[in-house]
Amino acid sequence: MGFIGKILVLVGLVIIIHAGYSSEQYRTYLKLIEEEFTSLPKDIVLQCIFGLVLGSVGAVQMAGDFKEIKASAELANKSWETASNRPSFYSFHHRGKVMLKNVMPE
Repeated sequence: MGFIGKILVLVGLVIIIHAGYSSEQYRTYLKLIEEEFTSLPKDIVLQCIFGLVLGSVGAVQMAGDFKEIKASAELANKSWETASNRPSFYSFHHRGKVMLKNVMPE
């Protein structure tokens, strides 16, 4: 799935770049015939939308499997002892070192 996603993103980017190039050509053409720019043609707008959708689908394909939003789904296969284990809250620099400095020989 990751390879298909990369291809879709690449094709989407190429389509968006082509739409940008086409819009610049259209603006140059309007300057040559001395008309005022009001909006882009529908085909260029559709190219932009199609490239955006294709690139977004490719990015989602590259991302892989999504996890569920519910925390209970992830914690369902863990035991109670491991569920409350939070290594990010471990603190090894606390006042116990200073308090026990006189009691324990170095």
